[in-house]
Amino acid sequence: MKARRSVPWRDQASITVRRKGRQVLRVSRKTFRYALVLCGAAVVALLSLAFAWLAEIALEWNRHWTSATPWAALVVIPLAMAGLRWLTLRLAPMARGSGIPQVIAATAIPVPVASAGLVSLRQALWKIPLTAAALLAGASVGREGPSVQVGAAAMLAWGRFWQERIGVKLEFRANELIAAGAAGGLAAAFNTPLAGVVFAIEELGRDAAVRWNRLALSGVLASGFIALAIAGNNPYFHAAAAAGFAQGAWGWTLASGVLNGAVGGLFAATLVRGATGLVPGRWRPWLQRHPVRVAFLCGLVVAVLGCLTGGATYGTGYEQTAALLNGHPAESAWFGIAKWVATVASYVCGIPGGIFTPSLAIGAGMGEHIVQLAGPAADPRTLALVSMAAFLAAATQAPITASVIVMEMTRSQDLMFHLLMATLVASLVSRQFCPRPFYHAMALRFHKEVMHSHHRSPSGPAGAAPPSGAQM
Repeated sequence: MKARRSVPWRDQASITVRRKGRQVLRVSRKTFRYALVLCGAAVVALLSLAFAWLAEIALEWNRHWTSATPWAALVVIPLAMAGLRWLTLRLAPMARGSGIPQVIAATAIPVPVASAGLVSLRQALWKIPLTAAALLAGASVGREGPSVQVGAAAMLAWGRFWQERIGVKLEFRANELIAAGAAGGLAAAFNTPLAGVVFAIEELGRDAAVRWNRLALSGVLASGFIALAIAGNNPYFHAAAAAGFAQGAWGWTLASGVLNGAVGGLFAATLVRGATGLVPGRWRPWLQRHPVRVAFLCGLVVAVLGCLTGGATYGTGYEQTAALLNGHPAESAWFGIAKWVATVASYVCGIPGGIFTPSLAIGAGMGEHIVQLAGPAADPRTLALVSMAAFLAAATQAPITASVIVMEMTRSQDLMFHLLMATLVASLVSRQFCPRPFYHAMALRFHKEVMHSHHRSPSGPAGAAPPSGAQM
């Protein structure tokens, strides 16, 4: 038998040191990648919190001036919405509307095209003051959808900075960075980390181009947890402990799903059709030529509704929703319907602003109408909560996201089965009125608009750009 050759102890030590050094280097690279993603998540969380702070100030000032001079809204709101439409067209045309459709569209187009428009950091940052100005004026919009676009743009810009300026390979697909930032923005905006993950999977993950991994999901959760650490572990809505349903209340839960499914489906279908789809064909060319005048007319509708409801339809509808969740009826008997019309008018005019929080307010108003039929058979606080989730599910056709968001923002885990039942029924009914989910129908329009503009630009055909799935 051949004798085994002995290796000098110095050589063995050198081999061991080199091997351990390679292992430490591998761990360090992985840790560094995690650190970069967590830092990006922190940027998204801070932007969302700053956005929330600015929006709260705008809402507070709106309450002051509309209470002091309520009839001034008939002049201020139309002029403000017309001015915001003009500024949006000049400064950030891709910042109009919610922001979630832009993010969905951005995951399916080349990175340079997406970063130059749909998730451009410059345009996304303009969305913050423009949305705050809309809330100050009294438009029925929310900040959560815009927070999604801002988060996506910030995370993509963060990743591209390290890739292109510093030369660090994150080994991330660009659309994963976009989706992680978007979901992180939602999680931070609502103080709901779990809802951010569910939103990412259910809404942004419908497209096979987005592939989720542990690092991307860690970034989503980190944004939510960082926001919780800074703002405190407080629910979005401070709702009183809701009493349990009385016997037979499952029937009212089903009724809530059906009613909100129909109303929410019509809501989504109306938003998809837009202003030109709501008028006779002979008027449509005029509307397309004069978007600022259309915004003025929409602002007049919002102002009239606000005056008739004592200002209840202005802004996000947070105060009215919180009141209904605590068993206090709305000041206006037809708050839900008026908020529905005000939100449609605010969205179709083309100013920046989301539909998330207004949809929750509409749902709570619809729940009050159901209470008028149910009488003592059900707790009004619980029906308002269930209707919130049902209407949001009908508007977005994302029932799991709607259930988890409402559960987390109200700490109503005990009602999860009621929420799931109402949202699933509402989503099914909504499809009969709006077959394609609202966000994805609008995303298709943004996709076509951006690609058409890119093909017409002198920089070259779209095929010259690297694919959206390219690693960073």
